[in-house]
Order: sequence, then structure tokens, then C-alpha cells
Amino acid sequence: MLNVFRSKPKYATVKPHETTKKNDFPDNLWTRCDGCGKMIYNKELEKDAFLCASCGHHFRLGASQRLAKLVEEQEFEPFPILVAQNPLDFPGYPEKIKQAQEQTGLDDAILIGKGKIQGSPCVLGIIDFSFIGGSMGSVVGEQLVRGFEYAIKHRLPVVLFSGGGGGARMHEGIFSLMQMAKTAQAVGKHSRAGLLYISVLTHPTMGGIYASFASLGDIILAEPGALIGFAGPRIVEETTRQKLPQGFQTAEFALAHGMIDEIVPRHEIVDYLGRLLKWHR
Repeated sequence: MLNVFRSKPKYATVKPHETTKKNDFPDNLWTRCDGCGKMIYNKELEKDAFLCASCGHHFRLGASQRLAKLVEEQEFEPFPILVAQNPLDFPGYPEKIKQAQEQTGLDDAILIGKGKIQGSPCVLGIIDFSFIGGSMGSVVGEQLVRGFEYAIKHRLPVVLFSGGGGGARMHEGIFSLMQMAKTAQAVGKHSRAGLLYISVLTHPTMGGIYASFASLGDIILAEPGALIGFAGPRIVEETTRQKLPQGFQTAEFALAHGMIDEIVPRHEIVDYLGRLLKWHR
């Protein structure tokens, strides 16, 4: 079984007896908040679920980090590993996959399996932005379809955390694009079986991921400030030649215009999902 709970961010430390020059002091002990500009000690940031204590800014989470905050270690069983191929012989693609695997500890951009959220069983999937931008290739699409099929067979709800800026993975061409229709069909079968699908949109959820399974949830939630949509605001503005409204494509804008059901802060998401799953047993 893939042990995703063992991987934690490594931070440089300086022992008390060591002396360091100013220029030699580790530069990865602190992170600047994109929301308010405050410098935050990384260990404090990790302890606070990667939220800024000053402004509430939600930092991006890796799949294993998010999983550890949703379920206990013994309450998640990942599905069998699938390995990405290179159907178009795209130059450098195998090396890119290998590098992403080494950086994230994942086999591809999705971590998915059977889990329990506050005692309620479900199929739980998480897209990791750190793996080639959270893009959806053949492996991600196939894993999602298998997840929904497993959920249908065992009469389980599905909870998916989406977060990708690239949508379909260009390195696989049409093999990647077809995953949009493939995953949408899987969601449809799950829905016709009378089962619940909760989609949670994190920053950013864009492109082919949003245009397929991420936007098809029975209940669609989002983290505060998440960018949501197909094309980015700059591209939309340049294409339409119109000035976009303030906050266009943010979770708050989507909620105000009926595109999502609720915005749920990260520290509340486990309880929120737990209640939804219990109500729909």
C-alpha cells in the first residue's frame, strides 16, 4: 500500500551551536503570504493547515498533506497504481513524469482510494497541482473512472478535491482530451445510480478539469479565493475585449452567481463533509 502519510515537507534548520553568516542563513524557513504579505514561519504554517493566521489566505496543499487532514492513516486505502505512458513519444515527457514523481511522492497527479471521513465511507480523490500543474492525462482520467465504477459497485458516495491549472495534459494530446468526456460519463453513471458526488474546488480549478468532472458535482464546494473557470481572466478579457467584473472567476464570484453551492474554509471542511455524508447515507 502506498504510504502517503509519511511524506512531510522538509525545512532547513540551524543547530544552536552552529554559526552562520547572514548570506548563508537558510532561505526556506519562512514563506510570504500572497494575501497580506506577512512572513510566516513554515512550521507554524504547517501546524495551521497552511492558512495565514492574519488574513486567512489558503496556501496550496499537496495531495498527501490534504489527505492527512481529512482522514486517519488507517482509514484510507489507495487504489492500485497506474503508470503513465508516452503514446505520442513527446520529447522529455517520461523525464517530466519521473521528476514529478520524485518531487511529490505520487505516481501521477491524482491520489484516489477508499476512505472514511468522520466514519462515513466514500471514494476520496485529490488532484495535486504540484504534479505537472495538476493536469489530467490518461492515468488521471482512468483512475477517476475506476473510482466512480468502484463507488457504483459498492454503493458509495464520491468526494473529489480538484485543483489544476492546465486541464488536459498536452503531452498526451487527444488521449488526454478524451478523458474529459470519459470522466463526465462516469459521473453520469454514478448519478443515475442515485449516489452522491461532492466536488470541492481548490485554487486553481481551471481548464479541462473544471469543464468535465469538477463542475458536475451534486454538491459543489470551494475554498475561499479559489480561481474557478475554463480559461483564465486575462484570456477571457483579451478574447471578449471587455473589462471583467471585480473578482471574476473567484469562488466568491461563482457563489454569488449560483455556480457553486458554498464556500467552506479549510479548517471547517472535514466537519462539513462529515455532515453531508451522514445526511446522505
